[in-house]
This record gives sequence, structure tokens and C-alpha cells, in this order.
Amino acid sequence: MQVYQAPLRDMRFVLHELFADDGFGDLPGFEEFSPDLYDAVLEEAARMAQEVLLPLNASGDIEGCRLENGVVRTPEGFARAYATFRDGGWAALASPPEYGGQGLPETVNKLVEEMICAANLSFSLYPGLTHGATTAIEGHGSEALKAAYLPKMVSGEWAGTMCLTEAHCGTDLGLLRTRAEPREDGSFAITGGKIFISSGDHGLTDNIIHLVLARLPDAPAGVKGISLFLVPKYLPGADGAVGAANGVSVAGIEHKMGLKASATCQIAFDGSTGWLVGEANKGLAAMFTMMNTERVSVGIQGLGINEIAYQSAVAYARERLQGRSLTGAQRPDLPADPIIVHPDVRRMLMTMRVYAQGCRALGQWTSRALDAEKHSTDPAVKQRAGDFVALMTPVVKALFTDLAFDAANLGVQVHGGHGYIREHGVEQFVRDARIAQIYEGTNGVQALDLVGRKMPAHMGRALRPFFHAVSALCEETAGHGDKAIAGWTAALHQSFGALQLTTGMIAQKGMKDPEEAGAAATDYLRMLGLVGIGYTFLKAAVIAQARLDEGHDDAAFYRAKLATAGFFFDRILPQATTGFLVIKSGKRSTMALPADAF
Repeated sequence: MQVYQAPLRDMRFVLHELFADDGFGDLPGFEEFSPDLYDAVLEEAARMAQEVLLPLNASGDIEGCRLENGVVRTPEGFARAYATFRDGGWAALASPPEYGGQGLPETVNKLVEEMICAANLSFSLYPGLTHGATTAIEGHGSEALKAAYLPKMVSGEWAGTMCLTEAHCGTDLGLLRTRAEPREDGSFAITGGKIFISSGDHGLTDNIIHLVLARLPDAPAGVKGISLFLVPKYLPGADGAVGAANGVSVAGIEHKMGLKASATCQIAFDGSTGWLVGEANKGLAAMFTMMNTERVSVGIQGLGINEIAYQSAVAYARERLQGRSLTGAQRPDLPADPIIVHPDVRRMLMTMRVYAQGCRALGQWTSRALDAEKHSTDPAVKQRAGDFVALMTPVVKALFTDLAFDAANLGVQVHGGHGYIREHGVEQFVRDARIAQIYEGTNGVQALDLVGRKMPAHMGRALRPFFHAVSALCEETAGHGDKAIAGWTAALHQSFGALQLTTGMIAQKGMKDPEEAGAAATDYLRMLGLVGIGYTFLKAAVIAQARLDEGHDDAAFYRAKLATAGFFFDRILPQATTGFLVIKSGKRSTMALPADAF
């Protein structure tokens, strides 16, 4: 059975307690929002996710989307759920107030995203793509485009998409062929086909606004000749109401292994009217405004799957009777003990738990930097936040989704044979999680971005906010009076030292041979991410111990936080040191076999 209750207590912890001293807080524009208001928003979001979205998750997976006479149909209940979502103001949560948004910070928005993704990942893509599209239009669109489209997109009346991929090109967008022919009125005729378009068509909104990459007739070859265009499914009339069809049609829907309730479409543009977003031949930079937003959100998708897989596995492990505890019967009143007494089941559950809590904390740190980058009036803070976001975006996207897939598989393993069949609903988590490692740039591409672009940029400047924070915490807690925390500090210091050595090694080898950096990239990303999670767990442990010493009335939560941190430092963080040994071996064995020998 799919089990989910929003982890509100841990969300409040990462929101209010964990990062109070990171230098990214006290931002202008958020003065009117109180912690009590944030908590109320999270509680309402939890109710919406649990009561409206979760009941449609399994049924939506079974029914899927279908194409009937050129019209895409979403599963039963999705239209009503979307109307409830829209009318509740959830689509506008973090959007700018000048376009009808509520203007809440990303720290809160990302926690709400996590709940939506946990309860129904397929559903999350419909408003999620729209939010990303509004970000691109806000950052690069003309004032006329903003005024005409953003209010209805922010409200959720209209939806948005991102149209990059074509049948012959994915990551290498320089090969795309979609054309944009200028018209005398300043618009463009867009002609071509796109595939793998999430939320490409559906009946949830009155209009769908496509952001399309295409080439102008005189565009230079490669990625330097790509422009971005806004292409509505229906042309708005002078009064802003939906008007005539715009030559946008659905050529097919993709039949996927997961996310079956999300309409992934093949879209054809036949002389469709579009308008340039940003400058000609600089569309990739404009689109990356959306893609970087989406990459962090995809990481949050992974976190959501991780959490529901964990909770479902815990519920099953508490009920499933199998064998007796190795130390003797724990439930002599029953014919067997619940499997949660067995060490190997505990190993799996604890792994899922630390992945979820660690990613939630690291995601919140990144969200605080997102807010500071956008809203801070201090140039130094703004730069530091921007550097941190640049560094962590590929880490959040890749690490969170890799760990989510691992957690979903562990969830199936906890269920045994019952995990492999549809009735319990947990095999869906594996199928849904798998795409998150691929779309918005495969995780291998994220790793290459980290070592090839983010690490060397500005002489390593993006690494400094992260490295300085970890170093400062290790120094601060080195002499901690609690023996466990002092030991965890030593463990983090050791892993951090290995990360620093590895960073220098990759930089040195990569300058001479780019394949050395390429061979190290994925292991390095995981290494950096694990050290980042270790930083959050050490901070959490220090706070938890202080709360216990104060006699806090929520002692059970803080004791559990310490136990969870202990498992991470004992069983998970050592992988970072292992990563150093793997990367040190170099590219030789990876590249030794000739291509024709595979």
C-alpha cells in the first residue's frame, strides 16, 4: 500500500532551525511572512497532497494518459484535482506578486513541491513545467509578453512547457532543425517537431504556452544559432481570452515505463505563430533559466519519491510477520515477529531514511541560496549565493535522483515478493523514479557540468562557499563535549579532506587530459554531495543535542535525529573516502577497452 504523511516536523526543522546562521536569511520582501504563516502553508499543503493527490497516484498509473482524435486525456480525477490545486492558489505560491503570485520564498515552495511529488509525481509535472516556463518568460520576455501571458500562467489558468528535444537530438541541441521564419508584424512562423515534451498537451487548462527552441533563417550553426520562442496552443484575442488554434498539434504520446499519468507528447508546429523571447540566437541562455530551475525541481522530485518509498516500506515492515528476532522473540503473542526487528531490514529502512532527511536538508540549504541570489541587496551575499546555487544545481539534480532510485529499489526489497507486484503500489516508485535520472539533462551530464564548468569557473570560486562552510563547521565542533558529535566531526573532516585532495587531483589531471575529468565526474559529484549531506547532519546533531540538553519537550524528535545522523556517519559517509580511491585510479581501466571490443 502507498503510505504517505507529509514529514512536517522534519520540514519545520530544516526550515526554521537548521540554517539560521548561514548568511542567506533576513531577505527583503519576506518581512510580512512569519514562521507561523509558513507552518500554516505547509499544513494546508500536506492536506492537499494527502487527501487530493495521493488517492489518484496508483489509479493514475494504471489508467495512464491516452490520445483520442488528437486530444490528450488525463486519468480520471486529474482535472478535478488540478482545479482544486489551482483554486487553492498553489500554482502561484512562489511567483512574483506583480503577476498575481503570492511571493513566498523558495525555501517554503520547495517543501511544498516535495509533498506534491511524493503524493503524485505525475501530477506534479503539470504545474511544475508551468512554473519553470514563467521563470524564463519573467527573466527574458518582453514587457508585452509578460503582461499578456504571465498573469494567467501564474494563476494556473494556462499551462507551460519546454520544447527542446527533437527525434535526432537530445543533449546536443546544436543539431536541432525546427525553423522560425520572420513575419512582417514582428512574429515568427514556427515549423518543426519536438518529442518528449512533458505536459505537452492535456485538458487541465484553457491554453498551453510552449517555449520552443528554433533556428532563424540566417542563424549560425550549432548552439550559437538557437533562439527561443513563445508559441501558444491557442492565440489569445485582444481581450486576452483564448482564441483561434495556432497550428500546434499532438503527433503522439510516449508510452513510458513510469510517470504514466503525465502526458509526454510529440508536438508538431505547422507555421505556428510565435514571439521571440530574449535576443536572437541566444535562446539557449534564456532556456537555461528554465532548465536550471527545473533541475533543482527534479532533484526535489527524487526527494519526494524517496520519502513515500520510505514511509511505505516502514508501514509494511511493521505489519509483515516473518521469522523471529536474532535475539529472541520480540512479539511472543504473535506467530512471528514483524520484519522491522531484523538488522538487514533496518539497514534498508535506515538507508532510505538518511537519504530522505539528508537530501531534504541539502535541498533547503540550496533553496535558501536561491532566495538570497534573487532577493538580497548585498552584492557580496548575492554573489556567494549565486556561486553556491551554480555548484549545487547539478548535485541536487543528480544525487537526489540517484538516491531516490536506490531508495525506491530498497522499498521493493523490503516488501519482498509483494513489492514486485502491482497491488502494493511500491513498484510504481521504481518506475517513476527512473526518469528523473534522465530528463532535464542526464545525471552523467550533470556530473560533467560540475567538473567541467562549475568547478573551474572563476578559478574555483563556486566551490568556496561550500568549502568554507564545511571547514568552519569542522573547526567549530572539533572539541565538542559530546563524544558522538566529536567522532562525527572527525569523520566529516576526513571525508572533506579527501574531497579537497580529489578536487585538486581532478583539476590537475583534467587540464592535461579532459578524459581524466570525464572519468571522475560521476564519482566526484556523489562525493561532494555526500560531504554536503554530512555537513547538514553534523549541524543537525549539534542542534539536536543542544535541544536535549535544554530539556526540549520534543525530545523524541531530537533523539531520532541523532540516531539518524549516527547511521549516516557510520554507514554512508565512508563512501566519500572510497570515492577518492576510485577517482585516484584514473581513466585507464575505464578507457582501456577499444570501442569495437564491446
